[in-house]
Amino acid sequence: MKFFVDTAEIDAIAELNDLGMVDGVTTNPSLIKKSGRDILEVTKEICELVDGPVSAEVTATDADEMIAEGRKLVKIADNIAVKVPLTWDGLKACKTLTSEGHMVNVTLCFSANQALLAAKAGATFISPFIGRLDDIALDGMDLIEDIRTIYDNFGFETEVLAASIRSANHVQDCARVGADVITAPPAVIKALANHPLTDKGLAAFLADIKAANIKIL
Repeated sequence: MKFFVDTAEIDAIAELNDLGMVDGVTTNPSLIKKSGRDILEVTKEICELVDGPVSAEVTATDADEMIAEGRKLVKIADNIAVKVPLTWDGLKACKTLTSEGHMVNVTLCFSANQALLAAKAGATFISPFIGRLDDIALDGMDLIEDIRTIYDNFGFETEVLAASIRSANHVQDCARVGADVITAPPAVIKALANHPLTDKGLAAFLADIKAANIKIL
C-alpha cells in the first residue's frame, strides 16, 4: 500500500521522504492556507521534493473553470495530479483532463455510486473520506470495501486513495481491505511506529544496560 502525506508543510514531507515513507502528497486549499504560502510556489517545491503524485486542488466549481485551472496546475510539474470535487462538473473536468493525459484525483467521495462514476470518467485516484463518515455514525471502512469490490469486479484501474485518515487503526484497516493508497497527516504516519509494549520493552532494556554498565562506543 502506498503512503501519501496529507500536508503542505515542506519540513514534515522532507522528514518522511528521507525515510522512504512518501509515495506522494495530497494538498488542498485549507492545507495551503495553513502553510501561509502561495499555492503555486509551495506546490512546485513539493513536486521537486517527491517523485510520486502531488495532488493540487482546483478552486473553481464550474467544469470549464476547473479544466482551465487544471491545465495551469499541470504546468507546475510532471507529477501533478489535479484534484477535483466529486460533483457532476468535477466529473466533466476529470474526463477532459484525463483524456489529455493528466492524472486526476476525484475527492470528497462518500458513496460507492460516486466512486463508480469517477472510475467511468477515468479518474486516476478516487478519494473516499473515511473519518467524515465515521463522524456521522457510519463506518467509513465499509465504503472502502465496497469500492474495492466494485473496482475489482469490473477491472477499473482507478486507485482507491483512502482519505480523512484519523488514526493508526484506520491505516491498518485500509491495508487489510485493499486500499491502494492512504493519505494521512504526518503525525498519523509517524504514530504507526508507536506501541505501549515497545515502550515498555525498551524501558526494561535501558534499565538493564544502565545496571550492567554496558557500552558499545
